[in-house]
Amino acid sequence: MVTGGAGFIGSNFVHYWLDKHPGDAVVVYDALTYAGNRPNLEAVEDRISFVQGDVCDLELALRTMEDHEVDTVVHFAAESHNSLAVLDPGRFFRSNVLGTQTMLEASRRTGVARFHHISTCEVYGDLPLEGGEAFTEESPYRPRTPYNASKAGADHAVRAYSETFGLPVTITNCSNNYGPFQFPEKLVPLFTANALDDRPLPMYASTGNKREWLHVVDHCRAIEAVLERGRPGETYHVGSGVEASIEEIADKVLEVLEKPSSLKTIVPDRPGHDRRYLLDCSKLRRELGWEPTVDFEDGLSATVKWYATHRSWWEPLRARAPVSEASWSG
Repeated sequence: MVTGGAGFIGSNFVHYWLDKHPGDAVVVYDALTYAGNRPNLEAVEDRISFVQGDVCDLELALRTMEDHEVDTVVHFAAESHNSLAVLDPGRFFRSNVLGTQTMLEASRRTGVARFHHISTCEVYGDLPLEGGEAFTEESPYRPRTPYNASKAGADHAVRAYSETFGLPVTITNCSNNYGPFQFPEKLVPLFTANALDDRPLPMYASTGNKREWLHVVDHCRAIEAVLERGRPGETYHVGSGVEASIEEIADKVLEVLEKPSSLKTIVPDRPGHDRRYLLDCSKLRRELGWEPTVDFEDGLSATVKWYATHRSWWEPLRARAPVSEASWSG
């Protein structure tokens, strides 16, 4: 069962898993909130069972797991947009903390063989812009925003269910993902969609803040490795080691689309805007033999071109975005 399987990473994982494991039965469990998009699964609709459900609905989760004899849960479902979390933090703690605990409880009661939880590098807080420091699996949790804190709470719940109830769990903390089917509120599709329509590319005032960028297919491969060979109770970091600033991403998008740099526009920083994230992924590489395969320059260029040729996919979603990144005030 894939929770949040109609979202960006979740839907890519469903496509990947069905391609690599065609004999498996896959149940997608998704509430179809503003960022959940059923058309993401159009190509595999005849190969999945779809359940529209809230992650906080214990009875529906139990019934779904029992009816479909679920043996593995891959838990992507989460509110994930930092900007929205500033405006409506309660929905993040409900979905990300209580929702995760509900899925854990349903998994415990039905005896699933593995509960895999998708987390983020942001639970650790941020790093200085200068220097080569990176987060390890032993780094202390220091979340700085409501979204970060809600994901940290979810991680703690997963570990508690492992220690207290013996639920077989694994966790992956990933860096920033990019690729097809990403909701157009996020950086790469937002910049691409705006550039295609000659709209401003809103860059926070701290244009030098850096992120580590991971192609979504490499993320799916890492999850597969953890499900197949990872040790229950363990956490694994997933990242590429490739860092790029927000302005560097804007420049690359404009270059691919042959648009002018004058589209870059500075907007006020979001409250709690983290400076830099970088994950030490040596454990995943050493223990499970995983390596990223998608070159960043090639992957980003291909992603921008995907959005350029799939306007019919993202254009109807644009109006759903609940936050205007240009509206922050000091």
